[in-house]
Amino acid sequence: MPTPDLLVIGAGAAGIAAARLAVSQGRTVQILEARPRPGGRVASSHALGVPFDLGARWLHNADANPLTPLARALGIPLTDADASRQEVTFVRSRRATAAETAEYDAAFAAFETALAERAHALDDGDMPAADAAPAGGPWDATISAWCGEIISAWPLTAMSLRDYAGNALHGRNLLPGGGMAALLEQLAEGLPITLSAPVERLRWGGAEAVAEGPFGTLRARAVICTVPTTPLAEGVIRFDPPLPAETLQAAADLPLGAVLKVGFRATGEDRLGFGPFTSTDRRIAPGERLVTISLWPFGGDQATCYLGGPAAAELERAGDAAAEAFMREEITHRFGAGAARAFAPEPVVTDWLRDPCSRGVYSHARVGRAGARAILAAPLAGGRLMLAGEACDTGLAGTVGGAWRSGEAAARAALAALA
Repeated sequence: MPTPDLLVIGAGAAGIAAARLAVSQGRTVQILEARPRPGGRVASSHALGVPFDLGARWLHNADANPLTPLARALGIPLTDADASRQEVTFVRSRRATAAETAEYDAAFAAFETALAERAHALDDGDMPAADAAPAGGPWDATISAWCGEIISAWPLTAMSLRDYAGNALHGRNLLPGGGMAALLEQLAEGLPITLSAPVERLRWGGAEAVAEGPFGTLRARAVICTVPTTPLAEGVIRFDPPLPAETLQAAADLPLGAVLKVGFRATGEDRLGFGPFTSTDRRIAPGERLVTISLWPFGGDQATCYLGGPAAAELERAGDAAAEAFMREEITHRFGAGAARAFAPEPVVTDWLRDPCSRGVYSHARVGRAGARAILAAPLAGGRLMLAGEACDTGLAGTVGGAWRSGEAAARAALAALA
């Protein structure tokens, strides 16, 4: 490989964004990706007949998301999922009444308001997000699970309120046609990416950085590293000299949560009485696991069962058969004794915790460590080494849009250092 101006480690959203910006500025770039595919924590499976997003799926906060105009420029159709889907909540094994649904909606609004107001009053302090939340109401355990395990991939009890409020998502959520992975693949087209090329050692203390791995040795004038926080903190790359202690601590203070998705395909024409784009949940008691089940997107014959947090981690470690059995039991409990027969065997089961390149899904800040994102994103070696990814963004942390913004910001800093 020739010596590029910029080496990008990782071909996920942050790496693709950084490389595109550098190329647009006339700089030479080389991307080294450990996986045999681009996309990072954005990937899809076609085992269910249509693209099934194993990782990120949504363009969150779509009107301010940098990927929205890029998708439109590529001619990718974007579906407003919030406007298109029907939401159905169950209370035990029956559908919630109109009065119960209205009570649920009001409780959710009050819950979000309470967290936002308490975060605004923190001044320079912090607290667990759960401590600011209402508790004791009939819907509070369900809403806490939604805001924690489902949306944030970890319980609110272990999350910084300041960080949670600073990254709360608002606005529309759009679904790109063909899946999120297809969008990133198109955005990566034409970039110099070497796949199955993990960087094992990075020497970065001199005038040039030197990356070493199975690909050999590559020198570059500046480096952007997009390795996720958990493998970064665990030393998946050996940095020489070592990363500053505060940088490593920041990575450790932004651990990745856990999400388990199990995708099923219908065995026949039975749609369980639900129309296209139906999203279902159920009221839970404190200590229960909340599973969301989305049915028949785009009028298709797929369903997605979704579980987050420590329960997802436990179930993933138990293996695919245990995950399938658990979700089929939830389907039966929610939709009736015969409902599980509507879904074919051999579902798609995600395994992000077992993936050595990720070891989790997306980041949250530990209590008192909301400032870790800024520390992680701070320039090293005068900007010649930058870390990037969703964990380095504030406002869209945990999202593909946040990773993209972070990659562009890191590229601007690295190019300024080269100048």
